[in-house]
Amino acid sequence: MKQYLQLVQNILDQGSWQSNRTGIRTLSMPGAMLKFDLQQGFPAVTTKKLAFKSAVGEMVGFLRAARSAADFRALGCKVWDQNANENQAWLANPYRLEADDLGPVYGVQWRQWPAYKLIDLAQPQGPAQVADALAKGYTQIGEVAEDGKRQIVLYKAIDQLRQCLDTIMTDPGSRRILFHGWNWAQLEEMALPPCHLLYQFLVDQSKREISLCLYIRSNDVGLGTPFNLTEGAALLHLMGRLSGYTPRWFTYFIGDAHIYENHLDMLQEQLKREPFESPKLVLSDRIPDYAVTGKYEPEWLEKVEPSDFWLEGYQHHAPLTAPMAV
Repeated sequence: MKQYLQLVQNILDQGSWQSNRTGIRTLSMPGAMLKFDLQQGFPAVTTKKLAFKSAVGEMVGFLRAARSAADFRALGCKVWDQNANENQAWLANPYRLEADDLGPVYGVQWRQWPAYKLIDLAQPQGPAQVADALAKGYTQIGEVAEDGKRQIVLYKAIDQLRQCLDTIMTDPGSRRILFHGWNWAQLEEMALPPCHLLYQFLVDQSKREISLCLYIRSNDVGLGTPFNLTEGAALLHLMGRLSGYTPRWFTYFIGDAHIYENHLDMLQEQLKREPFESPKLVLSDRIPDYAVTGKYEPEWLEKVEPSDFWLEGYQHHAPLTAPMAV
């Protein structure tokens, strides 16, 4: 994890103070990248104790399209509690349904992206377009009239992650195996717009390896980066297990890399500590390995539990804490 500490040092050396929505200043730096060879170990922070169970619990919640802080708590992750129930802007938002509600965050977009088609039947291709959409699983949900034109509205929920896994199996050479969470139409309906928002899987068929590029628009380097590294690397391991490929390169891009002012002491303490060797991520034998069984079982995207993931050989320094900015 020397890369992580170098990122912290770079922000301290090159960053500039910025104000933001939380009211807590950040030392911010535009553009950063970390790259890990997962065959050399798992990118777990070792200069403090990683909240591994919480991070994996959050990832499993995303896989299940959770939109309630209560669902995340049941999986061992409490990081959504404040955003759900203490963020004043969200509490006043008309889209908030009830206590613990978060709106259609991350996993809802990953697994149930709301897709609509508006087809003008006056166009010669209109009927063929409707037929094609229905054949692809869309449902006609209504009609609208605009400027004298009759238009058909069709809808379906798109499982982006499942489509990625299917494409890895059927067209591994594709450069379009990606999913994202930045849905402009629903941003105002979310307790927090997505920070880690674009995931792209890349398959090396000759080496039987799978890699992941993750783009994060805004990253709290003190608390968020260790969490997001854990989730991204664990997801890549899971996708590799279910598709029969060995996880290899995990490349982590950050748009706005920042350190909150009240996290400086925690990070400066970590810079004094010498990192330990990276641990190994172990997946439970419960999760089927396509490379062994030859049987494609994508339903395990929903069936995995946080207890199906653990770190082997994880050494770490003493825990450090800092408040999360909401």
